[in-house]
Amino acid sequence: MRTGLIAQKLGMSRVFDANGKHVPVTLLKVEDCQVVAVQTKDKNGYTSVQLGAVNKRAKNVAKPQRGHFAKAKVEPKTKLVEFRVSEENLLEVGDELSVEHFVPGQFVDVSGITIGKGFQGVMKRWNFAGLRATHGVSVSHRSPGSTGQRQSPGRVFKNKKMAGQMGNKNRTIPNLRVVEVLAEQGIILVEGAVTGHKGGWVTIKDSMKKKAHKDSPKPAGLKSKGKKSEAAPAADAPADAAQG
Repeated sequence: MRTGLIAQKLGMSRVFDANGKHVPVTLLKVEDCQVVAVQTKDKNGYTSVQLGAVNKRAKNVAKPQRGHFAKAKVEPKTKLVEFRVSEENLLEVGDELSVEHFVPGQFVDVSGITIGKGFQGVMKRWNFAGLRATHGVSVSHRSPGSTGQRQSPGRVFKNKKMAGQMGNKNRTIPNLRVVEVLAEQGIILVEGAVTGHKGGWVTIKDSMKKKAHKDSPKPAGLKSKGKKSEAAPAADAPADAAQG
């Protein structure tokens, strides 16, 4: 099991394959994706890597988080995500990952948060037909109707489809094919739609239901190795020094 990547959704576009077929794609931007912490079996009871993405100004980071990044000797990050990995695919703190971690033709699972729609009624949320427009129905055309039973059991069952918050849920789109990898721009093109709004955070991982691609790099596609000799700004360092 390899680590995944943290990316931002740029939006959708299209490309044409070798046969001239139109392929809808989603553009995912990977920027400053770096290992911030490593959990090992001996010390933590499980193996994982914590990745951070997109450098952030030190003055905009809380002091405890600044200490966390200073310990790892990496620049403060905007987004942190932990990925479970197998022992042979553990990385070193400071390693920077590239979009070439994934290869064209590989299948990946992309997870993100769906677009929030706010509090919605049953017709929009669950596609209820609504009540009749005539025959005695008055000022309740979009109501859900009866939700319970008679005296027994005389209650509303759990998971009943009713009005409530719509969207803003964690969702994973499985088995999306990687169409193209633009290493210089740090962009991955995956076929089809991806959960979330433009600019939203997503995680990209190897598909759980497909066999691993034979060309995928092990333990990861690295852009650069960690430089432990280059110390990051200390937790109490001034903001100007952190940006210098």
